Amino acid sequence: MTSSPAVKTVNARLTAELAVAESQVAAAVRLLDEGSTVPFIARYRKEVTGSLDDGQLRTLEERLTYLRELDARRTAVLASIEEQGKLTDDLRTALLTAETKSRIEDVYLPYKTKRRTKAQIAREAGLEPLADRLLADPTLVPEEVAAGFLADGVADTAAALDGARQIIIERASENAELVGSVRAKFWADGAVRTAPASDAVAASAAAQKFRDYFDFSEPLEKMPSHRVLAVMRGEKEQVLSLTFDGGDDAVYQAMVAQALGIDLSGPGAATAWLATTVRFAWRVKLMVSASVDARIRLRQRAEEDAVAVFARNLKDLLLAAPAGTRTTLGLDPGFRTGVKVAVVDGTGKVLDTCAIFPHQPQRQWDAAKATLAALVARHGVQLIAIGNGTASRETDALATELVTEIRAAGAQAPATAMVSEAGASVYSASAYAAHELPDLDVTLRGAVSIARRLQDPLAELVKIEPKSIGVGQYQHDVTPGTLARSLDAVVEDAVNAVGVDLNTASVPLLARVSGVTDSLAEAIVSHRERTGRFPSRKALLEVPRLGPKAFEQCAGFLRITDGDDPLDASGVHPESYPVVRRILDRAGVTLAELIGDERSLRSLRPAEFADDRFGIPTVTDILAELEKPGRDPRPAFTTATFAAGVEKVSDLKVGMILEGVVTNVAAFGAFVDVGVHQDGLVHVSAMADRYVSDPHEVVKSGQVVRVKVLEVDVDRQRIGLTLRLKDAPPREQGRKSERGGGAAGAPRGDKPHQGQPDKRNTNGGKRTERRNEAPTAGSMAQALRDAGFGR
Repeated sequence: MTSSPAVKTVNARLTAELAVAESQVAAAVRLLDEGSTVPFIARYRKEVTGSLDDGQLRTLEERLTYLRELDARRTAVLASIEEQGKLTDDLRTALLTAETKSRIEDVYLPYKTKRRTKAQIAREAGLEPLADRLLADPTLVPEEVAAGFLADGVADTAAALDGARQIIIERASENAELVGSVRAKFWADGAVRTAPASDAVAASAAAQKFRDYFDFSEPLEKMPSHRVLAVMRGEKEQVLSLTFDGGDDAVYQAMVAQALGIDLSGPGAATAWLATTVRFAWRVKLMVSASVDARIRLRQRAEEDAVAVFARNLKDLLLAAPAGTRTTLGLDPGFRTGVKVAVVDGTGKVLDTCAIFPHQPQRQWDAAKATLAALVARHGVQLIAIGNGTASRETDALATELVTEIRAAGAQAPATAMVSEAGASVYSASAYAAHELPDLDVTLRGAVSIARRLQDPLAELVKIEPKSIGVGQYQHDVTPGTLARSLDAVVEDAVNAVGVDLNTASVPLLARVSGVTDSLAEAIVSHRERTGRFPSRKALLEVPRLGPKAFEQCAGFLRITDGDDPLDASGVHPESYPVVRRILDRAGVTLAELIGDERSLRSLRPAEFADDRFGIPTVTDILAELEKPGRDPRPAFTTATFAAGVEKVSDLKVGMILEGVVTNVAAFGAFVDVGVHQDGLVHVSAMADRYVSDPHEVVKSGQVVRVKVLEVDVDRQRIGLTLRLKDAPPREQGRKSERGGGAAGAPRGDKPHQGQPDKRNTNGGKRTERRNEAPTAGSMAQALRDAGFGR
């Protein structure tokens, strides 16, 4: 027997994939296995892992799970084949060197227990020798050879030859090397083709949003995620039919013939029969399985891209600037049902609620304004938060008029801000909202949520299922489990990056803290309500079921202001407090004197305080925390001012320069709310005076930006914008191109945008990049059609 191949361990494979030292991987894996969380490891175990960041650790954690599942499946398959007595050295080698789950399943397929196939029935009828003889000697006459295999269940030569063909087809479909080669070539050379599901469907009004895909084709490898999910949604809604074309059938048939040892050009009498068998093997088995695999792979890649876009936008939204502990009045706009109003104090406690009816059909404008003025005066309102849904601009006009009148009277007027209300209705009807605000009607809970979102977006948004927040790209078309895992990680990282006030945090917020489960979060709040505020982090250990491990994982991310120990308000972990004491002893000052003393702290050398347990990275972080204890990584609070008189799409004019808020960032551009109930698109080619490969390089969700209107389509409620305020509107030929340009069978605007890199242009082997130019109306319209989201 030959020796088994050297198989890489999981840690070795992770080391190669992450391009880091194996010692770093081993340390991170050990910590994860011991129950440590990614935020804890990234923040408080830098010397152990060699300062792997949270992104690297998330990738490591995900791949670790996959590779362990891969090894478990490998072991099970080896055991199954060995139990059958069919495990050869070649099979063992093939399985031990398999690097994907699909490769393992390809190798295992011939040995997997399966229902009786036509090939199996043919073998039972004794037809396998017939198949072997025809494969071995194509000079034989098939009908003559088959005549010797007639028996019970094999009525004639046609039945015998069909059985032999089924056996050969199954051999081809279970040849792991052939299947892998066909799959790879199909993916590299194949394309998706779409058409209307039927002529009747194509003529329906509901199908018009997919009309750009009625005659569409795109290579599998190049198709972007948003188009993949768009055509798959069209198929799901029974508007489109999708086919997967791998290219030239003759090439694949030649691959099948070679794997079976068949010479398709040979002169033998059986050659024609064998060629037909090869064609059947390709068309009936291998092409079908390659198409299924391509569909799965295409969707998986599209989902990964869509999840990455959603995760990036969600992170930006969660880490948006908080307005802080200011008394805030929240307005949840509406027409017929009125505008719901809630006033909350600086801690988010509800002070007052009501409903006003300034808009149609009631039109109680002055009465509504008077009610708001009374609430502002009574509670000292400093901020007015307005939900950005239906009737938002009309409600904003009411608030603006109120603020103007308050200022005219010589009083201090509150500032106004538009707030995304995505997911507010989900929160309002949730069990937690009912528990948190039991005495409020569901509609009024939405106004409370809007007010609190302005005060602290992170603390309020964690109460809502992440996918309901509405900053994704086709998020409802993504596998729920895949989306949930990624978004939960984003929320966890965001919460722990900011830190949580232990004495005010809600159960949902605490449940996102490293090491804190839902039940433990409830126990913490119950203990707080029963015994009063926590005087120190150490007091957490008095909470039932909160043991040393949970304390280790969560303590550094929890903040206590005005507690027994000033360090409890910082990001310094309690385990590191002895290091701070050594620093104080060396500096000869008190903690109160050292905290915030930038000059003194920067004069200290971290290496002087490092030891075997706390290395230089940890000491460096401690000094940074002492310089700005409990610092919030989120930006300063700002608001956008929408232009007066611009309230609907028809109010927009080409050339206008407006202020707006980025609501969503996709692979092809960013959507911006300019206050007209319909987001406009800034295409990636209109973002900067340079090539932009990822819109996130330029903008992020929640950012206030100035944009110029390039195009307005009132009928289809589409708005084209640019961040380059000197851009001229699209030229006339651009509009003509949008109406009818483009090559047949290709989506308009699908070519590289002007100014994007042209890989065919070279200069000494280097890619030439040109400055982005203004997008044409055609490219803008195509990008909008691709988007499939926005309000």
